[in-house]
Amino acid sequence: MSLLEIDNVTLRFGGVVAVDKVSFNVEEGEVFALVGPNGAGKSTLFNLISRFYDPAEGDIRIDGKSILNREPHDIATLGIARTFQNIELFDQATVLQNLLVGRHRHRSGNLITNLLFTPFVRSEEHLHREAVEKVIDFLDLQPYREKYIAGLPYGVRKVVEMGRALALEPRLLLLDEPASGLSVEETQDVAFWIEDIKKQMGITVLMVEHDMHLVSSVSDRVLALADGKTLALGTPAEVQNHPAVVEAYIGAPLENEKADA
Repeated sequence: MSLLEIDNVTLRFGGVVAVDKVSFNVEEGEVFALVGPNGAGKSTLFNLISRFYDPAEGDIRIDGKSILNREPHDIATLGIARTFQNIELFDQATVLQNLLVGRHRHRSGNLITNLLFTPFVRSEEHLHREAVEKVIDFLDLQPYREKYIAGLPYGVRKVVEMGRALALEPRLLLLDEPASGLSVEETQDVAFWIEDIKKQMGITVLMVEHDMHLVSSVSDRVLALADGKTLALGTPAEVQNHPAVVEAYIGAPLENEKADA
């Protein structure tokens, strides 16, 4: 059984079909990438999985069970965490405080016990701090632990957002353009981290990305989309060389250009 199943999903915004009968499975332990031009429906699929949108047709399943009856705030309890294209962090909080937000699904105390800061809550807080410190070490964020997000460089903030998602200890990590706006060196770091997230942490990764070098270096399988429809599914090399993908990125195939000459 696949960890994630997208089954014939369609989403419409008025007369615009943003996602058109898309189906794919993500197997546990793999890195699966969604690629395609802007407006292809990649991030819309993320928002469907996150339950921000309801599909007009089709189903979305985790471990074979539909999640369409779930609310957005329930998704973290299923072991799904995500990042966003536009960084969504608390600017006036520190890196440590932002990462601790990612521990919310593991908190078991209630309002009264938290207000009284009982021994149980104190013990639990120590465990959360230990989990967050492991993420800080993993992502080399030690120099920024007590710094406020508002004063950090863009690249560091991107890493912090990934760290907050990892602090949730997810089974499935959704990375929405993790290399967007990063330098070549920072993108190489992201590639190393994604490989370690898969191999060392055992986390399955579903990634939206435009950097095809990054996609090729870390992905087990790739799904190419255009105008909300599936173009090709396969290994990175198979997808990059698929005629429909080449046409979507570059324009008319060479044969057509010769015929028109």
